[in-house]
Amino acid sequence: MRVIIARMTSKQVEKLEKAEWWGRIQEAFREYPAQLQVIRTIFKYGLRVGENGKIMCGNIKVPSIQVAKEAGVDRRTVETTARSILSDERLKAIFSNLEPVPYLKNVAQYLGLGVIEITAKDATKPGIIHEVSGVLSKFKISVRQAVTDDPYLVALPKLTIVTDRPVKGRVIEALRNLHSVQSVVVY
Repeated sequence: MRVIIARMTSKQVEKLEKAEWWGRIQEAFREYPAQLQVIRTIFKYGLRVGENGKIMCGNIKVPSIQVAKEAGVDRRTVETTARSILSDERLKAIFSNLEPVPYLKNVAQYLGLGVIEITAKDATKPGIIHEVSGVLSKFKISVRQAVTDDPYLVALPKLTIVTDRPVKGRVIEALRNLHSVQSVVVY
């Protein structure tokens, strides 16, 4: 397990180094790893930094202590990070415009929807969503939501598709046969 985790971590670091925008963020916080952890947490949840330096979920204020707890830092680090973001025009442009997205994966079964989780052979290559949606279209299955993990931020990125109904055998087999697909999990 340790070898697998170490490999995944090194792959994630390698991918992050290729993401130009993330490289700029890492450079800005190179000497402040706790603040970088706050930035990762804010980004992960689609939180934004308001004009007053408050962390927001849409228009709802999120207490700094809650963000700190999730990031594994103290409240002051969250507040310092927010001030740092607001003082840099590029970072401010990114982090003042993030929005949370309602993610249907965990409620799909209660809504009569289907969920397909796809792991690509190489998530950085283009065309994966195109191939998957082509298969679904062929079987007349409508996509209600598609959410992808950023391969530069997530060690094992997945494409999660919420469909208008649960999918069955032939669809799953067709998805598994796609050249870009490594694995398919259906909920």
